[in-house]
Amino acid sequence: MNDSRLAPHSLAELLASARAQLDDPREAALLVGHALGLSREMLYAHPERTLSPEECEQALALVARRADGQPVAYLTGQREFYGLALQVGPAVLIPRPETELVVELALERMKGIASPAVADLGTGSGAIALAIAHERADARVTATDRSPEALVVAANNARQLDIANVKFVQSDWLESLEHERFDVIVSNPPYVAVGDPHLEQGDLRFEPSAALSSGPDGLDDIRRIALEAKRYLKPNGNLILEHGADQQADVSALLAEQGYTDITGHRDLAHLPRAVSCKSQRQVA
Repeated sequence: MNDSRLAPHSLAELLASARAQLDDPREAALLVGHALGLSREMLYAHPERTLSPEECEQALALVARRADGQPVAYLTGQREFYGLALQVGPAVLIPRPETELVVELALERMKGIASPAVADLGTGSGAIALAIAHERADARVTATDRSPEALVVAANNARQLDIANVKFVQSDWLESLEHERFDVIVSNPPYVAVGDPHLEQGDLRFEPSAALSSGPDGLDDIRRIALEAKRYLKPNGNLILEHGADQQADVSALLAEQGYTDITGHRDLAHLPRAVSCKSQRQVA
């Protein structure tokens, strides 16, 4: 790093330099605070504080990585989801606010069920599974992922949050859960079409491709889950799937083809079609 990047010596000057490099001043403050171990309040309480060249270098290096496009969540190593502070990293998809809809739908369908059995497929950081388990301490939650690296992240999050009612299983969707049955199965599976130009934009460039794309129309994994989940749902059990904003009609149609009932589309906080819920009325042999 050249010496001009280390020019700021006060906290105020460092913040000004960081803001000049990023479009979002809030991200600049967040990254500087993370690099220096300071809360937002402390950042602004003592703007005259003198910083060492090493502190400036550490903070501006983080800002430069964000300027190059790296996701803030990966730079800080954490993201909040449903009120929970989760560890995240390149092994897992970054939890997004729209996915909280899946949690809300699951909790609604668990009402009146004592000790509900829930499966979260493709858990990644554990976001959905841990949010459900936190809200329903009596729930028995099983979280699967085919990636052992993702499961390490999810299990660490469970330990840090002191959430004990989640079991983590390495599994290709439901494959390793042969003898288990669930009241609710949820998933935020990959649903971006292979070759979609959005995969080369923004944060998606840095996230695991296996957690993002699924076949030429983005629906390969949703098709597989829809086919297999019937055998793992209890009678009148619920399946809840997140999908792309332009996929609700297609997802609803393929669920109908598989014999699910009560198929309902749901919109996220941005009023975009984001999830479909449905029921399996009978156990499939």
